[in-house]
Amino acid sequence: MSFEYEGTVTTTASPADVWALWSDVGSWHCWDPSVQGVALEGHFAEGAAGTMTLNGGIEAPFVLEIVEPGGRFLDRITMGELVIHIDHEVKATATGSEITVRTHVSGPGAKDIGPMVAADSPKALEALVELAEKKS
Repeated sequence: MSFEYEGTVTTTASPADVWALWSDVGSWHCWDPSVQGVALEGHFAEGAAGTMTLNGGIEAPFVLEIVEPGGRFLDRITMGELVIHIDHEVKATATGSEITVRTHVSGPGAKDIGPMVAADSPKALEALVELAEKKS
């Protein structure tokens, strides 16, 4: 079983401004309404692991599987048999950036849980853009 979601937005903010927010896990709660806090062991780099505290106090371990500084990162959140991959990508455009976030949920109940996981994605992208544009 699996579930997929993709959202794309454009912004006048530069990819560097978006990346600054993404690579600062301490700011994730400022733009992602489903996140209360994040603790990362080590630097924002491939293989780094940590714990994400979601709304309701749910703690979920995560690993940064891919980190392409300034452009893309993929994190994997594991909750029992459920695996959530969230792929974040930012590309430069003539007027700023295009941001795409892809969510893939697999495991038992993915088709039911996936929509809940992705429900805040539009709000998170909107808040991310707003904060990134303030940095520009």
